[in-house]
Amino acid sequence: MSPERSQAYHRVLKTLHDIGPAKLQPDEQELIRTAADSLVLCFDLFADDAATAALDDAETLCRALVQRGRWQSTTAARLAADIRACGPEIEIEIELEAA
Repeated sequence: MSPERSQAYHRVLKTLHDIGPAKLQPDEQELIRTAADSLVLCFDLFADDAATAALDDAETLCRALVQRGRWQSTTAARLAADIRACGPEIEIEIELEAA
């Protein structure tokens, strides 16, 4: 695990500690914690269906929190980015054809 992923994980846990109890239901806190845990232990996001599903669930929750007026978009976006940063970087191969 890289230092960046570890730092992102700690930011997620800090968010849960600082504002989670006041602004998130227990099941929502657990969903976020599960996503962060799954991602920080993931080696390949494309091969880990559970981590991918947990990330999707967390991002869906962040969008719903904003849509329902419970969170500001900047706070939810920051949390979503931190959760995503817990996981491995996604390497995308691009094949370029000669013109």
